[in-house]
Amino acid sequence: MALREIAKLGNPVLRRMAEPVSLEELAAPETQQLIDDMIETMRAAAGIGLAAPQVSVPKQIQIIEIAANPRYPSAPTWPLTVLVNPEITFLTDERIEVWEGCLSVDGLRGKVRRTRRIAIRFLDRHGQEQHLELEDFPAVVAQHETDHLVGKVFLDRMEDMSSLAQIAEWERYWLADPALVTE
Repeated sequence: MALREIAKLGNPVLRRMAEPVSLEELAAPETQQLIDDMIETMRAAAGIGLAAPQVSVPKQIQIIEIAANPRYPSAPTWPLTVLVNPEITFLTDERIEVWEGCLSVDGLRGKVRRTRRIAIRFLDRHGQEQHLELEDFPAVVAQHETDHLVGKVFLDRMEDMSSLAQIAEWERYWLADPALVTE
């Protein structure tokens, strides 16, 4: 396994549509190595999700793992999951507002409104079809990572840019005052 460089905002790969992955391509050793590298890279960066475009590979692969994480200390846990060619179905019109950050958008957090409950269909790393229903924070993470596969970052989903904050200021003002935090 190897750490891969994380593409940062401004890199055109973050704005491209990612290509679907065929079963043959998924089974290939280089794709399995990419998945292993993505896991290692995400963990090294203290992330909870990473999409292949974030490591400059425009393919529909994302990984999510929510465990003890200093960036999201109150987040619920979610085991390591590899999602290939994910398709989201919204199960409600109800939306929640959460603070989001991104490994490709260094040092910023902002409020984003996301659908509270979703279903997601995908292939796992072995090519087996999977289906999950998610709500609240895990649903937000899945939507955030899926956005990377269609050339979007969380900034594109912000309805009010006045909540955009640098991490140190977010921690100092917003996180310190529970009345200001809506996650």
